[in-house]
Amino acid sequence: MIAKIQKAYALTTQGAKDLVKATLWTVAANLSLMIPVGLLVMALGNIISALMTGGDPAQGVWGLTALSALLVAVIYIVHWFQYKALYIATYQESANRRIRLGEKLRELPLSFFGNRDLSDLTATMMADCSALEQAFSHYVPQLWGTVIFTVLIAIGLLAMDWRMGLAVLWVVPVAFALVLGSRFLQDRFSTRNFLAKRRATDGLQELLETVKDIKACNQKERYLQGLEEKLDQAERATIRSELVTGSFITSAQAFLKLGLATTVLVGVSLLIEGSLDLTVFLIYLIAASRLYDPISLIFMNMAAVFSSQIRIQRMREIEEQAVQTGTRECKPRNYDIVFEHVKFAYHEDEGVLEDVSFTARQGEVTALVGPSGGGKSTTAKLAARFWDVNEGRITLGGIDISRVEPETLLQSFAIVFQDVVLFRDTIMENIRLGRRDATDEEVLAAAHAAQCDSFVQKLPEGYDTLIGENGATLSGGERQRISIARALLKDAPVILLDEATASLDVENETAVQAALSGLIRDKTVLIIAHRMRTVMGADKVVVISGGKVAEIGSPSRLLERDGPFKHMVALQTESQSWSLPGDEKC
Repeated sequence: MIAKIQKAYALTTQGAKDLVKATLWTVAANLSLMIPVGLLVMALGNIISALMTGGDPAQGVWGLTALSALLVAVIYIVHWFQYKALYIATYQESANRRIRLGEKLRELPLSFFGNRDLSDLTATMMADCSALEQAFSHYVPQLWGTVIFTVLIAIGLLAMDWRMGLAVLWVVPVAFALVLGSRFLQDRFSTRNFLAKRRATDGLQELLETVKDIKACNQKERYLQGLEEKLDQAERATIRSELVTGSFITSAQAFLKLGLATTVLVGVSLLIEGSLDLTVFLIYLIAASRLYDPISLIFMNMAAVFSSQIRIQRMREIEEQAVQTGTRECKPRNYDIVFEHVKFAYHEDEGVLEDVSFTARQGEVTALVGPSGGGKSTTAKLAARFWDVNEGRITLGGIDISRVEPETLLQSFAIVFQDVVLFRDTIMENIRLGRRDATDEEVLAAAHAAQCDSFVQKLPEGYDTLIGENGATLSGGERQRISIARALLKDAPVILLDEATASLDVENETAVQAALSGLIRDKTVLIIAHRMRTVMGADKVVVISGGKVAEIGSPSRLLERDGPFKHMVALQTESQSWSLPGDEKC
């Protein structure tokens, strides 16, 4: 049963057990609230009996008072355990759920992130987890607890007097059928509401990320008009969803109240016939009024439970994704990277690489060049197992990297990509990300080699300056120098450089390349560059075009051929002599 609960609600084993406990304590709490009904019946029975026999109505009141005090303590204790099972355990499971999702995302290949909207993943981590936290602390245990409670009370009422029991209970299955029968419509409108809200949220995030381009292109009014339409659609979807849900829930609750009327009518009829005792009639009246309240409450909660299924499904989709696994030990005989007939595609039937084979040797610089979209960056990322190849294999020192756990493999890589990612932290800590145990002196030495001093000295707090989200307060060249400093600090045996100096001016590029030349000594280096001055210093050039290796060789040898590399060099040389119209007059 625990395994089924785990799968149905995307819970851990402990979370499933806690859900069962919370449900049982909810049953106990609901039953404990029926105790006052029994006390009231006992008190009324004593009063009626005393009045009919001429006795003292106050007789036994102290005993009932003492019993009441004891039962209040019982109710308090039961509700305390219910609170602990409902809320404290749920919050612990919610924390575990977020950690579990984070660990899962850490193990997933980058192909997963390439196929998913990052804002959607953020919503799963934050909004979906918060919604499920609410569901499992306020809705789900109460729903099942009330169902079990209702069944137990129904058995007791029918056993005491089946006629009165039917009078009280006949509305319950009909009301449940009305709510459950409307689930298809509720799910349909809840899904539309959820998707409309996601589109509105994506639109807002896109606005914040692209506000500069929108203003620069004078498209503010047009964009805001589209955003306003998304917000209106979200509002309309919410109203429709609430209207559909509210209509069925309110109808079921209203129908439930008919049970009180039938209880009175049947009870009065049986009293007149003399086949029902007055005390028993009072028991059923009070039980009916107490029974319908939790049922009405769970009708309202059922809509939330239905809605939570959408979020549970989204959670399950992530948890069921295949992860990249492998050994946690990687001891290659050297750090040569070998591509053997590698074929790769991000999506089926959309080939990116076709039969790519080459070797990047340790102690050499291997440059990947070719037209944009040809597969250069993909090739470099495959070498670090950001994705797994579809066919062929990639080895590091003779070890197939698909058999090595990604984090273990990446300990051997220092990576500088053109799209730099920085954290909302100080410059010092952003560089220290390359090696967390590095001393301040080592961090400063790497920063100096990467030519960071020139701009850091101008900042108010130097290397302790906060740089905003993704380095928002820095220029592209400054951000890239921090990324290069990370790589210098890590000092790994394999270096991947994707347009590492593309955002630097000529003076800083020369200085940084001098620092990199010290970094890459005796290491395996894969660089992607479009500037021929960078490529000419490589030991080997691999020209990748259309997902295939067009030619391989040293720069000097490739220039002797009439191939793609020579053509690229000629085009870049020609472009260097290009000038704006009218410049020749100056």
